[in-house]
Amino acid sequence: MDTKITANRQKKMDIVTKLNEKIASAKAIVFTNYQGLTHKQIERLKKAIKPLKAEFVVAKNSLVLRALNTNKIKLDSEKDLQGQTGTLFIYEDIMSPLKELAKIIKELGIPSVKFGIMDGDRISGEQILRLSTLPSREVLLAQLVGGLKSPIFGLHRALSWNINKLVLTLKAVETKKH
Repeated sequence: MDTKITANRQKKMDIVTKLNEKIASAKAIVFTNYQGLTHKQIERLKKAIKPLKAEFVVAKNSLVLRALNTNKIKLDSEKDLQGQTGTLFIYEDIMSPLKELAKIIKELGIPSVKFGIMDGDRISGEQILRLSTLPSREVLLAQLVGGLKSPIFGLHRALSWNINKLVLTLKAVETKKH
């Protein structure tokens, strides 16, 4: 039996293959409803997140579902991807692209975040937007180091204060005797 693949079917297979690659290499995936965004605004979002090692892709929901199933990512129901769905693939630092998405949502009022997948776990749209308000990894590490150093500096100050007080008292006694 000779099965011919139509050009349209081949195009869809290519899209699913590309989506499979993106899903496999993404640290996080965020699904948005981009309805209301103009082509120019979508391009602006793509351009803003590209240097952050992230990618915004618009594809048919059925093709995205097929790619998710291939990567063994199950959704609660296929209704999760109803309507116009844009997919944000985040490949490295998760926070920076989320901040950029939140900035555009705040500015334009759209797109809305449907849900996301991080480390194989489903995260609600509200949780994703809450995550975007957290400081960057570098800031959090700096705060951690500062928090760890603070008690040591306090202890050093407390221990050295008595010695400083003794030295000052001895200096005062010495100047009084002269």
